[in-house]
Amino acid sequence: MKSISTHKRKGLISIFAVIILLVIDQIIKIEVKTSMCLHESIRITDWFYISFIENNGMAYGMTIINKLVLSLFRIVAISVLGVYIYRQIKKNVRTFYLACLVLVLAGAIGNLIDCMFYGLIFNASSPYYVSYMVPFGHGYAPFLMGKVVDMFYFPLIVTTWPEWVPFWGGDEFIFFSPVFNFADACISVGVILLLLFCRTELSQISFSRK
Repeated sequence: MKSISTHKRKGLISIFAVIILLVIDQIIKIEVKTSMCLHESIRITDWFYISFIENNGMAYGMTIINKLVLSLFRIVAISVLGVYIYRQIKKNVRTFYLACLVLVLAGAIGNLIDCMFYGLIFNASSPYYVSYMVPFGHGYAPFLMGKVVDMFYFPLIVTTWPEWVPFWGGDEFIFFSPVFNFADACISVGVILLLLFCRTELSQISFSRK
């Protein structure tokens, strides 16, 4: 009974953690989308800005595959990861490994929510006005085709390439130019921690039914 209680406790904590992370992510995104114009930027420090952009692609604004295909892939990936986490909870894996997986899962769900619903409940963002909520289904895009809201920009180093550098000489160089969101940060932190500290568990990954 003690083992069952431990599994249930870890499961409930994992669900609660995912919900908390999703709430934080969505509060930030909705606040930015409904209070800032597209491409508007607020300076916090010289190396930290809140810069509102939207993207159709993957984390950090990357675009590799079709939007609908990407959204469907996210659904499949989230489903597989959710099943994997459930099985790991039953195996009573160490808490740190589980926490890293939960970070990745919450981040993936957070960006999927944008794709699923933002196009249905918001009008299109614009540099000339602030977006607002509209009646469900009267937004700027159909289901799964909404844009992901990004806002965190950390230009830690802003300089110019030396003239002698081929191709880029004289061009501006910004160290860490991607604009990202809280969900992206959850995914990145989770993946980095997994690769650094959970290589033993990763090497034993199996999706076979047990």
